Formats: sequence, C-alpha cells, structure tokens
Amino acid sequence: MVVLKRVSLFFIIFLSVFFSACNGGEKKPSPAGADTPFVINNKPVLPPSDRKNSYADVDVSPMDMSYYPPNYPQLKMANPGLAQPVLRVIYSRPHLQGRTLFHDILKYDEPWRLGANEATELQVYQNVTVEGNKLPKGRYTMHCIPHENEWTIAFNTALDIWGLKFDPSKDIFKVKVPVTHSNPSVEYFTMVFEKNESGANLLMAWGDVIVKLPFNFNQK
Repeated sequence: MVVLKRVSLFFIIFLSVFFSACNGGEKKPSPAGADTPFVINNKPVLPPSDRKNSYADVDVSPMDMSYYPPNYPQLKMANPGLAQPVLRVIYSRPHLQGRTLFHDILKYDEPWRLGANEATELQVYQNVTVEGNKLPKGRYTMHCIPHENEWTIAFNTALDIWGLKFDPSKDIFKVKVPVTHSNPSVEYFTMVFEKNESGANLLMAWGDVIVKLPFNFNQK
C-alpha cells in the first residue's frame, strides 16, 4: 500500500514537470488586481499604473468636459442633424487625496482657478444671461473666490492661460452664488450641467460643498 502511494506521488510529479517543459516554462499572467506583477515567459511585467509614458506624463488632475445638453456628443452620434449645444465647460479635476477641502487645499476669501492646471474654459454657443448679466456666445475663462456661504465667480476674456494668471481688467462681470455644505463627499472636483426652469445650472461639487451657477437661455 505504501509502495502504491509512492508510485502515485512520483507519477503526479512526473506529469507536472512534463507539462511545464512542454509549455516552455511559460506562466499565465497574474489575475487583475493581484499584488504581484504580471509574469509572462518568466519575466515580470509592470501593471499599467507603473509603466512610464515617454511621450507625456499622466496628470494626477485629469482634464474633463461637460456639455449642456448632457452627453451631447453621444446624442449627436444618434442624430447627426442635432443643433449645436448651448454650453460646454473644459476643466481639470483635482482630488482630495486624504486632504480636507478647506483649508488643506483651498482657503476662504482667496482666488481659485475652479479646477487645476490650465484655466477652466467655458464655451457659450448661443447668447445667455447669468444672474441678469448678458454673456454673448464665445469662449471665456472662469475663476472664483470661495467664501464660506457664497462663491464669487468671474467670467474673463483671457484665453489659453495657466493657473491663476488672470488679468482682472478682462473680467467682464462677476456674480455671487450660494453654497451648500454637508452634502455627500465627492473625491474629484466635478462640474456638470443640470436643467433648471429657465435654462441650466452649472453644478460644481467638491468635498461636501455644492455650488450652482444658473444660466438663463430660455428667455421670451
């Protein structure tokens, strides 16, 4: 009986070595999410997040854009004759990374670019108004001064600029909008348009703060 067990064990080891040799020692990649690197032909392959991009660094604050109407490019694919959108915002999205919004990142009563990297840009495709101020169609940059209970948001005609390098003389107008606190926390700064009774709000959310900037384009 003991001899039979030893023979069976030897046979199993033999088959394992045989099939390993037939496969050239190749190992399958580790499953996604494993702590160890992928291994192919006995060579470790770094996961995508560790691979260096020799053409352009991957930014920790990715650029994004939002349209009104929402998902406009997808809507246009389904309906090529669709009219132009009304609004589009292009911005970079910083994230909390374990920090608190105030005062680790932002400070009350101090200017902020409403995003990261390049100045946040608003494309207006038709004439609109913002809190009674006329905003003709065109391209603008936006920046703000956050206060505890309201934010002052400025529209500026300087384009293709970095950070807070705004020329105040190019501000065309400023508006003040209320802030709500104690909302569900948002890791990445987010700007999206939502429909309102007279047009759309540009909703800005980060941490537990939400600010809504109203655009009126349903004027009679």
